[in-house]
Amino acid sequence: MPGCSTVSPYCDPAAAGARARERFGSQPPLLCAESVLLACAEALGVRSPLLPRLATGFCSGLSRTDGPCGALAGAVMALGLALGRDGAEDELDQCYASVQEFRCFFLSRFGSDRCSEVCGCRLDTDEGRLAFGPSGARERCLDVVEQSAAQVLRILKDTLP
Repeated sequence: MPGCSTVSPYCDPAAAGARARERFGSQPPLLCAESVLLACAEALGVRSPLLPRLATGFCSGLSRTDGPCGALAGAVMALGLALGRDGAEDELDQCYASVQEFRCFFLSRFGSDRCSEVCGCRLDTDEGRLAFGPSGARERCLDVVEQSAAQVLRILKDTLP
């Protein structure tokens, strides 16, 4: 199981959040779920050619369907990366409890887990995608991405040995 005992400059929650924000804010950017998952994986010392591609379909509200926020999805994947099962015989309570804790944090902080309600625009429409930057949604999403990655690391620091 990966853990923060691995030497990494990003194991600190604030540093992981900043790294996620940096990736989401870069040009060309990684997207929300990709940025959160990759920053958390780096903090845990996990490198894989499957990252960030595993998260791509979860970005932009589940591929522009106005589904769940991609930052939330990336956080859930990151928690699963650290606490998920390797087989059917492994326990799942710790992973589930951590995901539930994260979702409670997310809902209390952002008021919803739906992409359009979190960012303030509908990415499932042409108008919404065009308005993403000018409407301030991009800035809101930068904050959501940063806070999500940082909270994952806080939860893992309290959970992992």
